[in-house]
Amino acid sequence: MTYRVCFVCTGNICRSPMAESVFRARVAGAGLDDRVEVDSAGTGGWHEGEGADPRTVTVLREHGYDAGHTARQFDPSWFGRLDLVVALDAGHLRALRRLAPTEEAAGKVRLLRSYDPAAGDDLDVPDPYYGGADGFDACLEMVEAASEGLLAAVRAHVEGQAA
Repeated sequence: MTYRVCFVCTGNICRSPMAESVFRARVAGAGLDDRVEVDSAGTGGWHEGEGADPRTVTVLREHGYDAGHTARQFDPSWFGRLDLVVALDAGHLRALRRLAPTEEAAGKVRLLRSYDPAAGDDLDVPDPYYGGADGFDACLEMVEAASEGLLAAVRAHVEGQAA
């Protein structure tokens, strides 16, 4: 059985493709890529069909991650096939939970930084879109830090333990 994870931000060109790429690399490194499917989407369709923001691509490549990506909008019908929907900030969390057709579906939505014990109460990954390259570097650091805890949770689920 394949465990499916979808990362969601606003336009699916900065934060969520970065999280998708980082987490896909973590999943592959853990030998789980045959059991875990990773993708991403945006709450809106403004950039649908476009590649990731060039600054996202640069940061990912500089750190050895795959930067191939095509933006798309999250479709509420996906809740039925997804096991976990990972929001990049509280606004995305609220939007996704409103889109969820059932309480069970809404329960699949979690904040990425909730998987990083060092994050404390600040669980948003700030949107780097309107800033400089340093915001993209900071975004990657937050994504990488949370990806370790997320991988542990997904591994526990895939291996039949409570996540």
